[in-house]
Amino acid sequence: MFPLSLQTAPGALALPACLAPLVLLALPAAGRAQPASRGPRNVVIILSDDHRHDFMSVHAGAPAFLKTPGLDRMAAQGAHFRNAFVTTALCSPSRASILTGKYAHKHGVIDNASEVPAGTVFFPERLQKAGYATAYVGKWHMGHESDAPRPGFARWVSFRGQGTYFDPVLNVDGRRVEAEGYTTDVLTDYAIEWLKQRDQRPFFLVLSHKAVHHEFLPAPRHQGRYAGAPVRYPVTYWNTEDNHRGRPRWVKEQRYSWHGVDYPYYLEGGPFEEVYRRYAETLLALDESVGRVLDHLDQSGLAKDTLVLYLGDNGFSFGEHGLIDKRHAYEESMRIPLLAYAPGHIRPGTVVSEMVLNVDIAPTVLGLAGLSVPEDVDGRSVWPLLTGAKTPWRDEFVYAYYWEYNFPQTPTTFALRGERYKYVFYHGLWDVDELFDLERDPQERFNLALVPDHREQVERMRGRLFDLLEAAGALDVRFRRPVGGQIDRRLVPGRD
Repeated sequence: MFPLSLQTAPGALALPACLAPLVLLALPAAGRAQPASRGPRNVVIILSDDHRHDFMSVHAGAPAFLKTPGLDRMAAQGAHFRNAFVTTALCSPSRASILTGKYAHKHGVIDNASEVPAGTVFFPERLQKAGYATAYVGKWHMGHESDAPRPGFARWVSFRGQGTYFDPVLNVDGRRVEAEGYTTDVLTDYAIEWLKQRDQRPFFLVLSHKAVHHEFLPAPRHQGRYAGAPVRYPVTYWNTEDNHRGRPRWVKEQRYSWHGVDYPYYLEGGPFEEVYRRYAETLLALDESVGRVLDHLDQSGLAKDTLVLYLGDNGFSFGEHGLIDKRHAYEESMRIPLLAYAPGHIRPGTVVSEMVLNVDIAPTVLGLAGLSVPEDVDGRSVWPLLTGAKTPWRDEFVYAYYWEYNFPQTPTTFALRGERYKYVFYHGLWDVDELFDLERDPQERFNLALVPDHREQVERMRGRLFDLLEAAGALDVRFRRPVGGQIDRRLVPGRD
């Protein structure tokens, strides 16, 4: 599946409307041998967990008190993708999409408890077969409790499930190691040590952090750094009639559930303001990790032949619409931070405005390695966007989240996100769908789906959404048999 609509290149032949969805699906799925790249041959991916797209001080919407010099350095000396998204805002499905270049309905990792289906090939396996030195350091979180070494990585350092923030128990190439220290620092030490000891082959490294996932425990050196800092409440945080008018019932009900501000699972550690500040403090060690990796690459001379990508596995809502978490199709959930650093290859201060997705990572790396991209990959290389080359690009994409038995608060959600409008369809609910004008209403406060003047827009986007899902073979709703309990506790207003 490649759920995109391309802007027509100058001089291109116009397609009949009935054929456009299918042909456009096929156009960018570059399958297909790639010419040998003139870009950097080495790649380092630094992956974070639950990092909001706007919690970087380089971002215009960042909290005024937040300072992230490492991430800012990547943006200043490299590129900032200001419209980067995931195709599913949940840890395991997104990580599988990053490593396969495919949507969840293809790779089969539909939630955080799903095992990786047998026969799945992650793109680092192709790099390794092509002669790359490969390493994975950090959180894996596919298969949940397994930290066993995975194909495609000659060096393996990981941990079970979500891991811990202090003194992690690691699986180092199949050997159990009890490490001491703050996990963000420990993982960075392992990554840099591997870079120092590697041979002269081209290399691919993933440094995958636990941070900044709940429980938001900062390194001791950062505890209290932002004590007393002013905290902003989003306008949609408040439980008011204006904020609920025209919105789905499940959104209002979720604010009293495990993932809502009035039953604060994520806020059990204290008031909203304290947890908000701890999240920002937990981010500081992650930012330092980025700086340490860049310092090593610069000082060792590797930077001139290395692309560093920093991204989050999904976004995170901090009170928007009364929600705490991700999963849903609101902007705070599906947007991610994405930065690129490649001195001598990317013009400093580059800003990429096109909509870039997590499924674009795999074809980007394969293209730089001069390797072919499998026909069933859904993304495409972003390298032309980084180097200023003219290339047709998507003006829309499909988002999909599949309901989880263990976390039943959020319904199965499909969305078509365009450059101006976003249409959201909720499967299996007697409720309302949503339409937002992102240009006039970036906070997604006003649902236009029930407004008569926008009826044609809703019908057009709903039809387009299902045309793309159907063409991709993605209309079967994915789920697995119930295993384990449900985190379904909630308050009942007026009684609890």
